Amino acid sequence: MQVQPYLFFNGRCEEALKFYGEKLGAQVLFQMRFRDAPPNPQQPIRPGTEDKIMHASVKIGATELMASDGNCDDTPGSGTHTGYGLSITVDDPSQGEKTFNAICEGGNVVMPWQATFWSTGFGMVVDKFGVMWMVTNPHEGDKHAS
Repeated sequence: MQVQPYLFFNGRCEEALKFYGEKLGAQVLFQMRFRDAPPNPQQPIRPGTEDKIMHASVKIGATELMASDGNCDDTPGSGTHTGYGLSITVDDPSQGEKTFNAICEGGNVVMPWQATFWSTGFGMVVDKFGVMWMVTNPHEGDKHAS
């Protein structure tokens, strides 16, 4: 069994994947746009969403996640990411701080990068797409604790 995060960006997936590529070294392994799907008369593609991303597989470090533009719904709260966070574990504090600062661009810092009782460096940020990220460099010997 494998559990993978699947993120929906409500029309901003391409922008998010580019941002994560620049900031985290994310690599798009596969990408399909809505226009690439076979025609389905029962579920036609909503006009204006043809070029939006229906599905993408993305690799960040050793982790693969999936992403989509989703329904591209403009109702209030439809693009909100709540109830979860993504955690990045790094090998050294300088890498952690650099990673944390990169994904902070345009986002909101929840907890600034700092040493804690459980790590040599930890920070939390909600990025500009509304995704909560936690970056941590655990104490030596605690690499599997996060």
